[in-house]
Formats: sequence, structure tokens, C-alpha cells
Amino acid sequence: MAFVKVVKNKAYFKRYQVKSKRRRQGKTDFYARHALIHQDKNKYNTPKYRLIVRITNKDIVCQIAYARIEGDYIIASAYAHELPRYGVKLGLTNYAAAYCTGLLLARRTLQKHKLDSIYKGTTDVTGGQFENEAVVGEKRPFRCYLDVGLARTTTGAKVFGALKGAVDGGLDIPHSTRRFPGYSQESKKFNADVHRQHIFGLHVANYMTALKEENSDLYAKQFSRFVKAGIEPTSFEALYKAAHAAIRADPSLSPKKTDAPKPKRYIIFL
Repeated sequence: MAFVKVVKNKAYFKRYQVKSKRRRQGKTDFYARHALIHQDKNKYNTPKYRLIVRITNKDIVCQIAYARIEGDYIIASAYAHELPRYGVKLGLTNYAAAYCTGLLLARRTLQKHKLDSIYKGTTDVTGGQFENEAVVGEKRPFRCYLDVGLARTTTGAKVFGALKGAVDGGLDIPHSTRRFPGYSQESKKFNADVHRQHIFGLHVANYMTALKEENSDLYAKQFSRFVKAGIEPTSFEALYKAAHAAIRADPSLSPKKTDAPKPKRYIIFL
């Protein structure tokens, strides 16, 4: 193959188009975003809602949003740092916390749109496939689409924990079981019990139990906050069941506490 010299002359720079700011920053996958916000033309100005899931080092962010030409509008949001209010004080970035955050967002969104009494999702958490079907004579279920951003959609990823929590909470989100924990790529079969264990944090509890028997010093160091809080591996399932019930009982936002403004002191020189 002959060598071709790359010519970047005046004509090249006159025709050069700078990419979008968030593409240059590496923050947005615009190919995926275009597919997520594209709406059928016969639906005119109807919003197309997205379930946005973002996982940071210390928090999990779940939002329901829709796009407009001037930017995105957020209609509801839930965060993992709200979970201590419902009894989950530690492990706020694991799979079980992602499920709780998705569940909280679903109940909060449906409560805002007065659909919470019609679509209650499921309280029987088996980890298996569940769909929110339309109720005859009522409004259809709230439809939205999963937006994972730049996260890798590998089997067992925590973003799918938030998805499962939102679906069990009453939202209508197209999905399958192929990316949930418990799905085998070799056998093409899904083990719902493995997924259930992740939802209730039992995979963490099993590791804690094994580590405690194998190396008690490392256990005391690695899970020091759990030991200090008195959380035992055997109490995980009951803890998360209580959290799910508490979220369903009151998914509303907690009122913000604002401090009274302090009066300014003025130094007047006479």
C-alpha cells in the first residue's frame, strides 16, 4: 500500500467541524443518546422518558428525564444516600442498594403522577422476569427506557439492579433477563435465585461469612463499619425486606433542613 501524506491545509481547516463539547470531554455517547431521545413523528411533542442510572464511588443516582431542544428536564430523582432513612446505612453502592434506589425512584415517580395506587409492581421479589401490564379502564403504565451512559453493560452490572428495582416498583421498562446476575452465556439459561440473592445482598453476606471463618482479622478490618453498626451477615435479607417495605410506605422526598440566616456584622468606622 502506497504511503499517502496527510495534508492539513487551509481548505481542511475551513471545512473542519468541531465535535460537541460533551463528546470532546468524553462524557456523552451521542450515538446512544440520539436513539434514546428520538421520538416518532406522529407523537408530536410527547416526551420520551429515560431512566438515567449513574454510579459514582460513593453514590448511586437514578433520574427520570426527557429531552428538549434547550436541554433535559428531570421530573424525579432518587439517590442511594437517601437509603439510611429507610434502614440501609452501609453498602450504599452495591447491587442491593442499586435495587433499592430504583425502587424508590419508581414509587416516587408514580406517586407524583397519581399512578401509585394503580401500578404497585410486585412485592414478591423472586429475581425472575416481571412486567407491568396495563390495567383495563385505567391509564397505561409509565413507560421509560434505560439510559446507562458510558457504563459497560456486562452481565450482572449494577445498573441492571436499578432497572430491576424500577420495574418491580411499577415502571414499564423494556428489558430481558440476559444481563441480570444468574444468566449463563454458555447454557443460555437464567437462574432467578442467583439474582434474588444479589437483590437482598446475600452474595455480600456469603462473602462476609466465608472471610470471617477464614481470616477474622481481615474481616474485622474490611467490614469494620458493619461490625461497629452490629450488622451481621445473617440479618441482610430481613434488613433489605424492611427497607423495601419502608420505601413503599413513604417514597416522598424528605424536607430539606435549612439553617436560619445569620445576621451580618458590619464594622463601621467613624
